[in-house]
Amino acid sequence: MRIATERLTLSPISEKDTTFVFELLNTEGWVKNIGDRNIRSEKDAREYIQKVNSNPHITYLTVKLKKEGLPIGLVTIIKRDYLPSKDVGFAFLPQFFHKGYAFEATKAVLLAMVSSNEFDIILAISLPDNNPSIKLIEKLGLKFEKTINHENSILGVYKASKEELFPDNEARISYHTIT
Repeated sequence: MRIATERLTLSPISEKDTTFVFELLNTEGWVKNIGDRNIRSEKDAREYIQKVNSNPHITYLTVKLKKEGLPIGLVTIIKRDYLPSKDVGFAFLPQFFHKGYAFEATKAVLLAMVSSNEFDIILAISLPDNNPSIKLIEKLGLKFEKTINHENSILGVYKASKEELFPDNEARISYHTIT
């Protein structure tokens, strides 16, 4: 899946993203809210990308600024064993917070997935104190469903159907799929 919006391009993560992944996965926000993945070198980052790409239940899309081609974040779609549906996630470098990029990228991915009938229900998970992520999850149209305990972490689970996200096919954020 390759997607373009007015300001961004999204494409499957690749080994070309190694330096970016090394930087992102070592940010304070990633380590605190997603977890330390022990990425201590670019070699570790490359192996992490290979592991992600070898799992058919995981899709990571690298988000880049369209004009500059600069990687700024990830949007993820993961089918987790402990959840009944796929979940959408996002992570961005701190210098790109509060610019609308995470909303624009994630909304475009959800719209592309709805357009290709990839889900009826989509979930998102967050630590209960990750207020910026919760705010974005809710802005995207997902609603709090329940709290779960997974591996000694309390997680909020948010849920939406494709009809709830895009009633009457509205919210047509400008995007197109690139083949």
